[in-house]
Amino acid sequence: MKIVVSVIVSTEKPSLTSGMWSVPNAITLARLFMLPVFLYVLFGRDNRAGAAWLLGAISYTDWIDGWVARKLNQTSVFGSVFDPFVDRMLFIVATLGVMIDGGVPSWFCIAILVREIMVGGAMVVATLFGMQRFAVSYWGKWYTLFLMTSVPLLLLGSSTFWLANGATALGWILAVPGLTLSYYTAVMYVPVIRANLRAGRIG
Repeated sequence: MKIVVSVIVSTEKPSLTSGMWSVPNAITLARLFMLPVFLYVLFGRDNRAGAAWLLGAISYTDWIDGWVARKLNQTSVFGSVFDPFVDRMLFIVATLGVMIDGGVPSWFCIAILVREIMVGGAMVVATLFGMQRFAVSYWGKWYTLFLMTSVPLLLLGSSTFWLANGATALGWILAVPGLTLSYYTAVMYVPVIRANLRAGRIG
């Protein structure tokens, strides 16, 4: 007599809220809560230097949540969506804030905002139509680093900080290639989005 053993393999995908309550996501949330503090220091206290240092700290703590997630093995579907959303939100609101304040030239801020809104909007629409998520490109990581460093430096350069001139010079050294790379990666993302949209529909 043959004994047949059936094995049921679940193909159900994890939900968006899977892994929501974790240490990495708490760190990401804490970074988001620092945004109102930045705006208060910039506008409420009229302290460009303090706001610049705070913005730099917020920007450079971006890697911590990802590192903790890998270290504690707490990567999650929610974190993979929440972390980049918070990063874009911080970047867009901070750029809009320094433009309104006048600490950073408006044309530079507008160029950043147009790119981020266009690409972010395209990602959202494509995701709604079933696009598979994909990793940020190599150059995408570099442009983000350049711009997230240059904006605080340019803001610091417009303050009364004793090294303001040096901060401005270094800020523009990073701003020009950062802005160029941002638009280059935006163009390069077009075929990637289309390919992952087709793959998502097939899947």
